[in-house]
Amino acid sequence: MASLSPSTTVPPNGCGPSVLPLYYKLCDLHAMWGVVVESLAAAGVVTSFVLLVVLLASLPFVTDQKRRSSMGLQTGFLVCTMGLFSLTFAFIVGQSFANCVARRFLFGVLFAGCFACLLIQGVRLNVVAHRDRGPQGWMLCLGALGLWLVEVIVNIEWIVITGEAVHCSTSQQDFAMALIYVMLLLLGTMPVAVLTLMGKQHWRREGAFLLATASVSFAIWVVWLTMYLYVNKSIGNSSWDDPTLAITLVTNGWVFLILSSTPQICMLTENSEMNFDYEEASYENVLKQHQVSKNIYVENKAFTMEEPNPGNCLQGFPA
Repeated sequence: MASLSPSTTVPPNGCGPSVLPLYYKLCDLHAMWGVVVESLAAAGVVTSFVLLVVLLASLPFVTDQKRRSSMGLQTGFLVCTMGLFSLTFAFIVGQSFANCVARRFLFGVLFAGCFACLLIQGVRLNVVAHRDRGPQGWMLCLGALGLWLVEVIVNIEWIVITGEAVHCSTSQQDFAMALIYVMLLLLGTMPVAVLTLMGKQHWRREGAFLLATASVSFAIWVVWLTMYLYVNKSIGNSSWDDPTLAITLVTNGWVFLILSSTPQICMLTENSEMNFDYEEASYENVLKQHQVSKNIYVENKAFTMEEPNPGNCLQGFPA
């Protein structure tokens, strides 16, 4: 009678017999974090795609050149955000050579793309809010591309230098050190957003959303770095490293969609020039109406003074 091989594993609850052990966390009902995170990640991918379609479809209806120039940045931002949600699955499934390379390379690259777009967006808002004219769209895209390529080069060199043997055995400190440039992009976005709040009132709303996005992202990064570098090690549970990174990707991705992409798309069709001059035009209209009313009052008063008195007319006829 044949006996079971010692290497045979029983699929966990929720996984079928045809599922490879590498993907057990995607369906394991005992490890609920994987099921919950993958659901949120899948919803994030769909939402990002829908927002991207809406953004591209609204292009013919955007008449304000100051807003139209930012659509390239917003497109790149949504693509990188969609990539963050997709990368989440690499931290849920088990480790393999290709999976580990994707983790090490794409984590910093995708976050660098998002933060580079946010930083250049803040620069654009500052120029528009203080000078009342914005840079060209190709200049914004070129600036974001230049900032993003720095992290791409850093990660390529990191992977090439460390070699194939350590792709899946990277220490927490090395992983965090490779993200220093990404942290600098995030930190640079915050003061740029604050400066936007000192510009014209109409652009302060976009600056407030940018500052909120950067501030919440900064808080998320402080929490996950603390968990990843200190807490997981202190409790002796390194198995929480992958969940920590997966939750970070999903959480920050949804922050990007809620606090940045959605408000930006909603404000695309607004006419900034009309809004800039609204208060001034309203004040001028009030002054004009007051002046017209005053002139009418003066004319009526003069007409009343010049109008002949019927009693005086009767005095000229004999009784």
